[in-house]
Amino acid sequence: MTQIRGVQSWCLGVALHLILAAALHQGLATVAPPTAAPHKDPGRPEKGSYVVTRSNGTACLLASMGLQLNVSFNSQNKTVQEVVNLQPNMTKPSGSCDSDRASLLLTTDAEKTNLTFIFTLNATSNKYHLSEVSLSADWPDMKEPLSANNRSLDYLRGTFGFSYMCHEEQTLSVSQDFSINTFQLQVQPFGLTGDQFGAAEECQLDEDDMLIPIIVGAALAGLVLIVLLAYLIGRKRSHAGYQTI
Repeated sequence: MTQIRGVQSWCLGVALHLILAAALHQGLATVAPPTAAPHKDPGRPEKGSYVVTRSNGTACLLASMGLQLNVSFNSQNKTVQEVVNLQPNMTKPSGSCDSDRASLLLTTDAEKTNLTFIFTLNATSNKYHLSEVSLSADWPDMKEPLSANNRSLDYLRGTFGFSYMCHEEQTLSVSQDFSINTFQLQVQPFGLTGDQFGAAEECQLDEDDMLIPIIVGAALAGLVLIVLLAYLIGRKRSHAGYQTI
């Protein structure tokens, strides 16, 4: 019986290590938000749907996402970090589409904000990515208007004719003073047929989120099986000890 208890303890330890490793992997996979304390917390942003059309009226870029802007700026002789949710009902989409370049411009008159996403397509590999983001903002608390831009990004990578999807929150770092939190994002800048998204390619964060329950479930199932086998083996040996010779 001591041997059986030892096997059960070992099995429990293995299962706990697997669960801990899965949880640690999930924690490392999550993109960390900026470390500076926000000026205020606006809560989770509302998801908006945005369409860019060609001159003939056909859709050439689709995006569905909640957007949260993290901006550091000077206000009253001190630096503050403002967290602002983009309100879909107050945001006007526009943009353009070429064979290897597509842009989405989101404008809010009330907040005097212009946010631009530029996607680039590699015609050889048929892969696209978010290559540039720019922001211009003139909010009431700002000492002077803010302008931020990065033309060497490599986010939201997808395949021509497919959409890129990420339900988990992501943080896209643009510059030292500006980053974007995305929520329930799906975007397709190339290869649209009609006004519907193509088949989705899921981000690594979503895949990791699905992987955790599978690992935990497999660990627990393995633990139950090993304990059951140990019990049956121990019981068989116990019965064998009472047999007469």
